[in-house]
Amino acid sequence: MKLRQGLLAGVTLLYGRRRRRLERERRAEQGRADAEQGRADAEQGRADAEQARAGAEQAGAGQVGAGQAQEAASAAGDGGGGGARTPARIVPPGLPDRRAEYLVVALLALAMLFAVGFIVVYAEYSPAEMPNQLLGVCMGGALGFAALALAVFGRRLVVTEEIEEDYPQENPREQSEIAQLLHESASRITRRRLLLGAGAATGGVLGLAGLTPVLSLGPLWDTAPLDYSPWHRGRRLVDPHGYPLLASEVEEETFYTAFAEGADREDIASVLVVVRLHPSELRLPEGREGWAPYGILAYSKICTHAGCAVALYRKPRFPVVEAKPALVCPCHYSTFNPATGASVIFGPAGRPLPQLPLMIDPSGHLRAAGDFSGRVGPAWWGVREGPPT
Repeated sequence: MKLRQGLLAGVTLLYGRRRRRLERERRAEQGRADAEQGRADAEQGRADAEQARAGAEQAGAGQVGAGQAQEAASAAGDGGGGGARTPARIVPPGLPDRRAEYLVVALLALAMLFAVGFIVVYAEYSPAEMPNQLLGVCMGGALGFAALALAVFGRRLVVTEEIEEDYPQENPREQSEIAQLLHESASRITRRRLLLGAGAATGGVLGLAGLTPVLSLGPLWDTAPLDYSPWHRGRRLVDPHGYPLLASEVEEETFYTAFAEGADREDIASVLVVVRLHPSELRLPEGREGWAPYGILAYSKICTHAGCAVALYRKPRFPVVEAKPALVCPCHYSTFNPATGASVIFGPAGRPLPQLPLMIDPSGHLRAAGDFSGRVGPAWWGVREGPPT
């Protein structure tokens, strides 16, 4: 008995689910049929409206007759399903907003001022004194005010319309309506020439500001300050505290930072990295045999890849099986072999670190025996000119 009741309950449940599913499908089919009928009625209404307008024009009844035809067209469209569009405006007319127009012009003017400021700053300062923060403020202000002007324009000067239907398929008549919609959306704008002129001027100045850094690639910009070096024969090496560096204090497996005595430490060519290797390990390029007294080597501390500081020194704990000593830039891990003139053995750097020739004076202090072997800084700084001055 219980089994029978359970089976009956299961059959009833399945039948109820099937009946509800069929009812939903029937309603969905009926909804689609009604929608199709509505579209057909709407098309018929449009056809009746077109026919009524054509009749009014042929009758030559003037404005009165045209008005009656317009009313007939509207009535025909409404009676055909209520979905037909009238030939009136697609977008409701908007009230003029002079304040918004002047606000947009003012914001564009501020954007132009910041863009001009970027150009002036870039042209006024030398490469060594270029204020990157000020350049960022100028470009950021120009882009920010331009974006704010566009936001105000779209918010307060463009009449908007919300479309609830799905995006329609390609239709020439609807495409013409879209063009009409775009034209009518600008009904609030009364100073079109002023706004267009301000927008064009802002775009031109922003484009000019964006192209200004290109001058750095050509002969119009003086790159000589990037090539300045404070080193010359006889200039003494000092440690970060300003004390002269003694050759006897430089030990193997140790990394030292040195500067040109009396020079500006902010000058990228002033800072050195000093290491000491056994003289038998040196394999310096031809002509540099006397540049490393007692195995003491000095190289520029500025990486030749992107201008970072070479701040790591790799020294093998088990020289038999591990790699040889090397100078390493922590930014992108360019690795240089100090024994072979700081040649690149790993990483993206395109050329060796410039080497500074050294000599030892009678008091045991390390001094420069000349200038660097090459240009200090990233490789792309010195692709056009000769040796450092």
